Amino acid sequence: MHVHTLSRTVEIVEGRPHNEQMKFCSHCGSDRIVLRVPEGDHVSRFICSDCATVHYQNPKVVVGCLPEWESRILLCRRAIEPRYGLWTLPAGFLENGETIFAGAARETLEEASARVEIGELYTVISLPQISQLYMMFRARLLDLDFSPGPESLEVRLFGEDEIPWEELAFRTIGRTLRNYFLDRKQGDFPARVSTLVRRTSRQDAISPA
Repeated sequence: MHVHTLSRTVEIVEGRPHNEQMKFCSHCGSDRIVLRVPEGDHVSRFICSDCATVHYQNPKVVVGCLPEWESRILLCRRAIEPRYGLWTLPAGFLENGETIFAGAARETLEEASARVEIGELYTVISLPQISQLYMMFRARLLDLDFSPGPESLEVRLFGEDEIPWEELAFRTIGRTLRNYFLDRKQGDFPARVSTLVRRTSRQDAISPA
């Protein structure tokens, strides 16, 4: 049996903390929202003072894949904000009632009109400041019948020496690709679990922007 090792990395990057506010209760419409720790809990939650609904906010899961064709990887150039015009792997938010495998395949079809066979989970990256979790799979591109979807300006296959490293949309994508090409040289693809944590300064903490 071939056993993959688990690689964990934590990277500290500069940035602002992620703050969300709730103005109205989605259950009753009241604007009497307070932020406090509910009885029996240990985390502050938004609570409606009128109907007592506790509004739980949980991380968003982003799923996607590295579509492989021979020695090349399929990338999409974004037609939407954020990061309009920059390159990314096909990925997006997981939908309710959807498996992570189905979500990764759907996002690839939507963004690149590409059909893939989803393989092993490869990259898991936590972004606690923006409450997101990236889950990226290796995948096999089934054919070369791909084209830009509504969220893409362009879709292309890239070899390692062709990757537009300075034009990648997100750090998560750059990390995933760099690990992939490194692991490919070594002939082994361990599941890589890592975290991107933004260090906040005093100015960041008090700035409303």
